[in-house]
Amino acid sequence: MKLANKTGQPEAESVERREGAKGNMGEQHMRQTQSRESMSEGLDRVREASQQRKKERFTALLHYVTVDRLTEAFSSLKRAAAPGVDGTTWQSYKQDLQINLRRLHVQVHQGTYRALPSRPRYIPKPDGRQRPLGIAVLEDKIVQRAVAQVLDAIYEEDFLGFSYGFRPGRGQHDALDALAVGITSTKVNWIVDADIAGFFDAVNHGAAPA
Repeated sequence: MKLANKTGQPEAESVERREGAKGNMGEQHMRQTQSRESMSEGLDRVREASQQRKKERFTALLHYVTVDRLTEAFSSLKRAAAPGVDGTTWQSYKQDLQINLRRLHVQVHQGTYRALPSRPRYIPKPDGRQRPLGIAVLEDKIVQRAVAQVLDAIYEEDFLGFSYGFRPGRGQHDALDALAVGITSTKVNWIVDADIAGFFDAVNHGAAPA
């Protein structure tokens, strides 16, 4: 019998009916500068509005994608990650970081920023097949991370406590911990494991959206 890695801790959620989860409303770390404190407070207000007014429509969020937020997004990226099609690495981008980020900020807000194609790469599988992987250029990663932080402030309030996929501060090990606690502390009659084998490999990537 596999016991939870975090048995007895609140991170290991015991049952699916739990209303919240640690991390849904976690406070962000205090910023070292006043501008970053304002940046965090701004998203806190968005988060509170999303929590209190579930039908609220957010139509003006781009101003939260600031130079400071782009800087934070850049700092959170892996230093040794493989470059995209433009060959730009984390270290080379850092050499003129503030110039690069200010230019990127202007492009995003003027609507002139365009993402570049991902560089294809194939990862060997144990069965001999290869898994396709697309490597985005560094600036695409920066913009994606910054925009995701803004959207997380809204959509994190709609997730339930037992949801773990692609959420900040959560991963597959947290899900396994919660599952282990659930099946060992409650009466379980069925455990269903469903997987769509090779879905990404078989889907038509060239098909236009309906």
